[in-house]
Amino acid sequence: MEKRRIVVGVSGATGVCMARYLLTELASHECVETHLVVSAGARRTWELECCEPIDALLALADHVHSAENLAACISSGSFQTDGMIVLPCSMKTLAQIAHGIADNLLSRSADVCLKEGRRVVLAPREMPLGAVHLRNLKLAAELGCVIMPPMLTFYNGPVSVEDQIWHIVGKILRQFHIEPQRFHGWEGAE
Repeated sequence: MEKRRIVVGVSGATGVCMARYLLTELASHECVETHLVVSAGARRTWELECCEPIDALLALADHVHSAENLAACISSGSFQTDGMIVLPCSMKTLAQIAHGIADNLLSRSADVCLKEGRRVVLAPREMPLGAVHLRNLKLAAELGCVIMPPMLTFYNGPVSVEDQIWHIVGKILRQFHIEPQRFHGWEGAE
């Protein structure tokens, strides 16, 4: 069975720990191969927000690429992937993707996925959103990105922040037709 390739970008917005949950879930699916790009901003945010070393995140990926390596395999459309997830997506990364500024591997990989017609899911993290952010989100959506802000949900009966994160990860993975193990979707009401 050929593995599905998913590129995971982690940019420097708050919430970098969500990437660990995403990669943990993806690692549990034998049919998925992950390619991870962590921006310099994300590495710094990880130091500020997370208790474990960044190596714990990197160890979850099948392949880790330097954000400065524009010659990495994922920088070319001839390297087949199923698409890309940027979690969290900073407003800087959003702007780069929306405006085709591919000056690092994270934004270049998204650019490649878009030009090749592959799914790109952005999980923007900013609050409140200013007019320029909203304009860039709209532009990214018009270009084909799926915009999935990590919103709180309550219909799934969460009792912890971790429950909320697993729900966000599940919603993102369903965009790639990957059924998450820790996801509890809406089942209707009587």
